[in-house]
Amino acid sequence: MSFKRISISDAEQLLRQPSTQLADIRDEQSYQLGHIKGACHLDNHNLQQFIEDADPDAPLIIYCYHGNSSQSAAQFFVEKDFTEVYSMDGGFEEWRQHYPHQSGEQ
Repeated sequence: MSFKRISISDAEQLLRQPSTQLADIRDEQSYQLGHIKGACHLDNHNLQQFIEDADPDAPLIIYCYHGNSSQSAAQFFVEKDFTEVYSMDGGFEEWRQHYPHQSGEQ
């Protein structure tokens, strides 16, 4: 099994489902400057806790800056037995261009 790539418009639709999980794997400073509403910032310090707390059967969308690093991260979650994992093509930069109202600080 492997992850799926998802467009930002399909990701926006999927995020309307309350069970969808969203993970931001950019650096902490970038996350603080702006992220998709509801995103959890993941780094080496909280990754294991996220794996333990997250629902492995609920959709999980992972994003980075441009949609490249998120692909290897998505594969990592598939290997951790998450069943519905997506890497968001275009990353936060493309999201911000299309959905600026959903890209603020929390």
